[in-house]
Amino acid sequence: MARESFDKEIQFLRLLVLTSGAYSRGQFAKKLGISIHTFDKTLKRLKEIVGTVHQQLPGEQGKEFADMLRFNYYESADPVLLFLYRAKSLKESESRRLSLLLAAMREQACTALELLDVCSRSLPEELALPDEKTIRSDLKYLEEVGVVRKEPGGRPYRYRVEDGLVKDLTFEELLDLYDFVDIMAGTQVPSVQGYLLRDSLKKAVAQQTSERELTEPFLYKYHYYSRILDEAHLYTLLALIRQRRRVRFLYFSPKAAEAYTSQNTNPLFERDTEGQEIDLLPLKIIYDHQYGRWYLIGHTARKGITKFRMEGLTQIEAGAEVDEAFYAERLESLEQKMKYSWLVDTGEPVTVRARFFNPDGNQPNFIKERVLLQGQWGTIVAEEEDSFIYEITVNGLTEIKPWLRSFGSSCEVLEPRRLRKEFIAEWKEIAAYYESV
Repeated sequence: MARESFDKEIQFLRLLVLTSGAYSRGQFAKKLGISIHTFDKTLKRLKEIVGTVHQQLPGEQGKEFADMLRFNYYESADPVLLFLYRAKSLKESESRRLSLLLAAMREQACTALELLDVCSRSLPEELALPDEKTIRSDLKYLEEVGVVRKEPGGRPYRYRVEDGLVKDLTFEELLDLYDFVDIMAGTQVPSVQGYLLRDSLKKAVAQQTSERELTEPFLYKYHYYSRILDEAHLYTLLALIRQRRRVRFLYFSPKAAEAYTSQNTNPLFERDTEGQEIDLLPLKIIYDHQYGRWYLIGHTARKGITKFRMEGLTQIEAGAEVDEAFYAERLESLEQKMKYSWLVDTGEPVTVRARFFNPDGNQPNFIKERVLLQGQWGTIVAEEEDSFIYEITVNGLTEIKPWLRSFGSSCEVLEPRRLRKEFIAEWKEIAAYYESV
């Protein structure tokens, strides 16, 4: 069954966010590593997705994709990746067929042969009729994703739509569930599946009341669009980690000139790409709350432990399963290397000491509260009336440095000496900007 990865559309939307629509068509296509013709086709595809999503809304409520490109969607709580998920990532024939199957199984439990008869009667003439093997494959897929359930009993197996979640609840319970899912999807990581559930519940609520009576008690604002876009790969990679399977992908570093390249299926038009072909044993996925980034960490035969920003992953393919003992050995090695990682740094451990100054007056000590909340395994080793000394051992200084800097004049780095010198140089440079002319 075709389930497209939407690599091109994801990179298209990411670049759109980063450039605020300032690139010309030619610049946009060059950065993506595609032709202007492919750029236009991608734009048309996204317009169709938006049209599909909003076709049931009244005209005044419909969203124009052209307005989205001008970044009106910054005023929306909906993450842009949902437009791709809602497109179902299926071919038209599959989309029509699955719609028929679900409609039939909503009325009553059906066997594969009965569903085949439904398709034979109802599918348009221009679409190819499926065979029994295709119907059984569809049923297996729908059962795996939790859309249908197999009824008790022997062969031939009968299947029914799994809609008890909304049918068995009262209207008040349904509203409470909707509000809960809305809160979780808006505040937790990851959240795309939560948003999809929220939309399904919203439709169920709307069937029992008019749209005007349904008010939105909460509204959430997303600042990290890349985080939502990267969730397209998250569940695929988590499944491979659970299965101890290798993964192959084409990787584009965030610093690379190109962010995507089309797959070359015609040998006459083959060309070198700037991406790296990676064969990796995935071990861990880490989310950076400070910058809204996902990291994939794994083991390669040539470089050992390796880290990748998930925004650079394209053309993901599952590889072979590895031995459980081999996997456990690699995971243990990673855990040891990341024992003192502030985030994902695997450099040499270094001890950092910093003095934090308490706020003046009788106001709450928000400095100390923040250090205790965000300081991970670090400890306060000394306290005075106006300050306290915090100490932590971390792998490298790169990742903890922005956190220390964020305290401004409330933080003085004491050790190591090189980090102290770096901070002195940075603050002197900043002070120079404000010298009187």
